[in-house]
Amino acid sequence: MTYDLIIIGSGPGGYVAAIRAAQLGLKTAIIERYNDRLGGTCLNVGCIPSKALLDSSEHYHAAHEKFAEHGIKISNLGIDMPQMIKRKDEVVDQTVKGVQFLMKKNKVDVFYGHGSFTGPNEVHIAASDGGEDQSLTGKNFIIATGSKPITPAMMNYDKNRVITSTEALNIKKVPKRMVIVGGGVIGLELGSVYARLGTEVEVVEFQDRILPTMDKDCSKELMRALKKTGVKFHLKHKVVDVKGTKTKAKVTVEKRDGGEPFVIDADYCLIAIGRRPYTDKLGLDKAGVNLDERGRVVVDDHLATNVPHIYAIGDVIRGAMLAHKAEEEGVFVAETIAGEKPHVDYNLIPGVVYTWPEVAAVGKTEEELKEAGIAYKSGKFPFKALGRARASMDLEGMVKVLSDAETDEILGVHMVGPRTADMIAEAVALMEFRASAEDAARMSHAHPTYTEAFKEAALAATGNRALHV
Repeated sequence: MTYDLIIIGSGPGGYVAAIRAAQLGLKTAIIERYNDRLGGTCLNVGCIPSKALLDSSEHYHAAHEKFAEHGIKISNLGIDMPQMIKRKDEVVDQTVKGVQFLMKKNKVDVFYGHGSFTGPNEVHIAASDGGEDQSLTGKNFIIATGSKPITPAMMNYDKNRVITSTEALNIKKVPKRMVIVGGGVIGLELGSVYARLGTEVEVVEFQDRILPTMDKDCSKELMRALKKTGVKFHLKHKVVDVKGTKTKAKVTVEKRDGGEPFVIDADYCLIAIGRRPYTDKLGLDKAGVNLDERGRVVVDDHLATNVPHIYAIGDVIRGAMLAHKAEEEGVFVAETIAGEKPHVDYNLIPGVVYTWPEVAAVGKTEEELKEAGIAYKSGKFPFKALGRARASMDLEGMVKVLSDAETDEILGVHMVGPRTADMIAEAVALMEFRASAEDAARMSHAHPTYTEAFKEAALAATGNRALHV
């Protein structure tokens, strides 16, 4: 059977590309290696389940730490971890079924099994359900196979006590102690889940700060907030050995610049040092597709590989490993194949950390502007000065607006605080239309809302005009 477009991988990039291609009239097929589990890492063992657990842990923490101050009395407060995991699984199942419905609705043919190229115009599908293998031919292809955790051999990843984010989503008893290797997004999100449930969490980070790719002010604000929940940080440290037993993990750590090693005994060691492109056994050599030195698929500005009718999107190519980036790229490729002229502005793809407080950012960091020699203005506003934040007892964090010193165009927005994951969309929209900080400052923001912090930070950036500090 011949298709206009065949997509390998059904994560956010792959399934969104399939929907858009079908909308444009392309006969489309999608291949997923896991039987009846559309949605990829994000829906099954990533974004969706982790947010479900984050919300559950935040409810518990609020009940434990804040309800009394609100005048709400609770007795016998406890944690039912199996129920928490069960609810998470139900959220995942509902979301996966939603994607299956969308494939059916848009008449996208779904094939389950491991897809691999046997040539530039053919893929072989090794059936995952014991059925018969089959082959498909296509005019165009999208590689959307995502990524998987990096697990160095010296860390002895055993999926029992030395784990990755996948296993961390299914722990059935609250651990007493957990070591997290890596102070990036994944480690901090899952670390905050267990810290709020009462686990003693220690984070080992090689760099001199957490979230090393984000604005320094965001790193400082989040670290301050996480310390209040009991998280301990070992910055400028490295892990030199990890050993897991049936019931424990032993993690040997030392300062990166030298020093006596020390051992942390924990119930679990969570490896969260990044992810690598999943291109294993895809037959890319048989299709003639090139990879770079980091194992990523090489693409041009149109996301086409060196084989013009084969494209790649999401975690398997350059750039941030973000579900919404993959979605934008999936739409981009589908529209390109259909003859349209789409565009993706990578500078305006926001990044979010779903801890509490949340971290959200778009555009340039202050460090990037300094390195590029761009003159800029900076305006900051703390949530503790905001009426809405006082009412909800969410006083930690701030909003920072960076604008061009001469034109006042907004160059970057960085937020740490309540619901900043949703708030950042306003900054993205304004920057898409190249708005100035004064444009943002003169917009009426409803009172009392968290978004007033953005207006106040924009006021501060236009000449120290913030009203409520």
